[in-house]
Amino acid sequence: MWQFLILIKEKILLRRPDIISQKIFTLPQLQRRISQWRFLTKTIAFTNGVFDILHPGHIFSLSQAAKEADYLIVGVNSDDSVKRLKGDNRPINNQESRSIILASLLMVDAVAIFDEDTPLELINAIKPDVLVKGGDYTIEQIVGAKEVIANGGRVAINPIVEGYSTSSMIEKLRTI
Repeated sequence: MWQFLILIKEKILLRRPDIISQKIFTLPQLQRRISQWRFLTKTIAFTNGVFDILHPGHIFSLSQAAKEADYLIVGVNSDDSVKRLKGDNRPINNQESRSIILASLLMVDAVAIFDEDTPLELINAIKPDVLVKGGDYTIEQIVGAKEVIANGGRVAINPIVEGYSTSSMIEKLRTI
């Protein structure tokens, strides 16, 4: 039955590109949607990142994160946040472009942009059941881990796909 529902979801998204923009939320909108999901006793996973140039490592990571709960929310660093964290030459793609690309992915149910350097405020506001990060982090390094655990949730650390890095892709482009 669930495979049939996934097929329906895929067909709707493929034939209704206007749905993509409906998956990008402000925090108040996202909190309302989460209330609806919680009313239906659905679980929520959260992951975050810059997602500047999407590559197979991102797709694998997001796919793994989506397996952790009924719905996957992706927090995206704002342009200002990326500049503070990665320098004036980043991001390559602006926050709107990065959000649209992420929202177009079938495994992503919601996208929210955050302006802080870390997603802690967003994590505290949405209280996910599962906080998901890549294997380049330890649980002690994951922002929001202790808050999610204190709230009764859990932290999942997914493996990294070696050989993919936005920074290395940008560096390679500079040498061409």
